Amino acid sequence: MKQNIAIIGLGYVGLPLARLFATKYPVVGFDINTKRIAELNAGTDFTLEIEEDLLKSVLVNENPFGSKQESSQEQTGSQVHKFTGSQNSKQVNELTSEQESSQVSPGSQVHSFTGSQKAGLYCSSDLADLANANIYIVTVPTPVDKNNKPDLTPLYKASETVGKVLKKGDIVIYESTVYPGATEEECIPVLEKISGLKFNVDFFAGYSPERINPGDKEHTVEKILKVTSGSTPEIGKIIDDLYKSVITAGTHLAPCIKVAEAAKVIENSQRDINIAFVNELAKIFNLMDINTHDVLEAAGTKWNFLPFKPGLVGGHCIGVDPYYLAQKAQELGYHPEIILAGRRLNDSMGSYVASQVVKAMIKKNIPVQDAEVLMLGITFKENCPDVRNTKIVDVVAALEDYGIKVTIFDPWANPAEVLHEYGLEIFTDINQLTSEAVNKSTGEQVNQSAQVHKFTSSQVHQFDAVILGVAHAEFLNLDLSLNLKENAVVYDVKGVLEGVDGSL
Repeated sequence: MKQNIAIIGLGYVGLPLARLFATKYPVVGFDINTKRIAELNAGTDFTLEIEEDLLKSVLVNENPFGSKQESSQEQTGSQVHKFTGSQNSKQVNELTSEQESSQVSPGSQVHSFTGSQKAGLYCSSDLADLANANIYIVTVPTPVDKNNKPDLTPLYKASETVGKVLKKGDIVIYESTVYPGATEEECIPVLEKISGLKFNVDFFAGYSPERINPGDKEHTVEKILKVTSGSTPEIGKIIDDLYKSVITAGTHLAPCIKVAEAAKVIENSQRDINIAFVNELAKIFNLMDINTHDVLEAAGTKWNFLPFKPGLVGGHCIGVDPYYLAQKAQELGYHPEIILAGRRLNDSMGSYVASQVVKAMIKKNIPVQDAEVLMLGITFKENCPDVRNTKIVDVVAALEDYGIKVTIFDPWANPAEVLHEYGLEIFTDINQLTSEAVNKSTGEQVNQSAQVHKFTSSQVHQFDAVILGVAHAEFLNLDLSLNLKENAVVYDVKGVLEGVDGSL
């Protein structure tokens, strides 16, 4: 079977996958964000997941699927696909028997793929560019709403998009986080409704959970074992072979789609519960005046102790996936206790950090009302520009509830994205933290395009407290002596600094 692969969604998950498949197959990467498409076609990825030279090495200027030729042959039924390249006869029969049956009558069109069909990635926001795909991989985000209920809107919209170009014999693979059963119960009906085709007769589906870790340059997509599944055993094998051809770490073929979906949500639910445990330990040990990280270091000397650390659980997966599993469980009449308890505890850590900082300030006789705090970092993890579901914003909101003014400094984050998503202004260069700039930052966007000048100690804005919220490499050896008042509080969320007034 000749694989013409369309990737729907070119974010943190979709782009690395599209780049990888494009080393061996014709790939069209589709995204509704035209600015994102222009950026990628220029060879730039603002997520920093793909280096510029690596991205440019697979980019092509024309649709690699080639052009579709429609014959005037009088046949019936829906469109028939002729796949080029080597193909197992059984697979051909499975995918085309319906179209080539005796039911064929006048009026149908026969499609054949022409052109070079060489490997490469073509990025587009034009739906017409997907017309010749026969494998669609959906990688759009699946967030939760303000009430922590799963929001499948992006998945519905992506399914509608695919449904508009879906043809007989096509395969649709979902990678987005869902609860077990969502692919077949929520997504497939959309595909059927929009396309007019019948599931497992006219088209097929699969699920392969994404395992990408944003910012991780060691465990890249091809180096992480991939779980695969299909709507029939034959389709499962086709999908597994497809991923196996590019994933060097190998694959695991699950017996059905629901098993693969369940595997995804429990992976991050397990991590969430483990982190919740050490976060609770941190609260207990802080009451005992014991350094939590010292305790974990000592306990970690045992070979089977799990090396989790306390912290703010953000990002698009760990802080989200448990809610998808919990939602499905509640629909079935079961209230998950441990999963939701872990979620509640982890979601409370932002306000807890703020309260600990305030306590430290009070102990140093620093007036809390109108105090000024410097927050180091706003991304959800270190050395990564990803601000999705960052829990730093919870710390900021809690501090502001105390009447504290918070200034955010993060050299990795995109100021426009932070402003759009959270309504917060940030500084991206330490030399921007002058008294004039900080004072002007309240109520208006900071102009960070202006030239940055070195300044004297009299121009430096000084803070009553500084919080290390994200362990960016730039922060580990940062000299903040000029930026801190003489009696300032230093609080370390990540447990990597020495000589601090408090830490998780």
